[in-house]
Amino acid sequence: MRLVLSKEVERAISENRPVVALESTIISHGMPYPKNLEVALRCEEIVRSEGATPATCAVIGGALCAGLDDEQLEHLATARDIEKLSRRDLALASCRELDGATTVAATMIIAHMAGIEVFATGGVGGVHRGAQTTMDISADLEELSRTPVAVVCAGVKSILDIGLTLEYLETKGVPVVAYRTEEFPAFYTRQSGYYADARLDSPEEAAELIAAQRKLGTGILIANPIPEEYSMDGAVVERAIAAALEEARTAGVRGKAVTPFLLERVRQETSGDSLEANAELVYSNARLAARIAVCAKN
Repeated sequence: MRLVLSKEVERAISENRPVVALESTIISHGMPYPKNLEVALRCEEIVRSEGATPATCAVIGGALCAGLDDEQLEHLATARDIEKLSRRDLALASCRELDGATTVAATMIIAHMAGIEVFATGGVGGVHRGAQTTMDISADLEELSRTPVAVVCAGVKSILDIGLTLEYLETKGVPVVAYRTEEFPAFYTRQSGYYADARLDSPEEAAELIAAQRKLGTGILIANPIPEEYSMDGAVVERAIAAALEEARTAGVRGKAVTPFLLERVRQETSGDSLEANAELVYSNARLAARIAVCAKN
């Protein structure tokens, strides 16, 4: 598989300057156009404003790319044939010279190959509700246990089983830390009723933890709650999720199509409020990830 770095990313890495990986599934499968492109460009702008270099990851023409230009971002935001790629899909996409958006797992792989230690996303995948019978568990969790990249997120997506996800991460030996709170956030909301393994109060603390954890060869989940002013009502979110889950079950939606389907139905059920919350939490995560990456290089 061929790894391609943009000139900007290649220069930053060669000069040992901070770089933040960004995923592309949110562009192709997580938000409607033109909001998806707006969010992608804004995230890159935020990372640069904090003194780091953004490296949006994707597969373009079979090449594993870290760092995209505006034309490539536009393509991911508008094309209808963009594949959704996780670890299992990368080799096939490379051999067939496909274009694909990378999930958390696939982005972690590309970031690690490029030498990038910090990655910002919205929320990671996890154990789906009802996984006791469906065995639907995101490859993101397994990747966190094997790839030494720190993932800054707003927790796991609210459509998932948060308690089982945290149990799975504990079994896999993945540290779960929360930023400036003890409670693990629930994506659209700041509270989940579950607690992180530890609390971090500064980017410097996070950078120190990343340096120590790297020696153990696993990733870290850094949970950064959605900003207070954009946090949604938990009861409203849960009602929307329940309706979306029932519709997905009735429609027979399975596999990698489940998460995009549920997120879109929740957006519709909340009259678009969840989309705005999603954008704001991604911006917040990009900002924190950039600050951590800068501290890690100082």
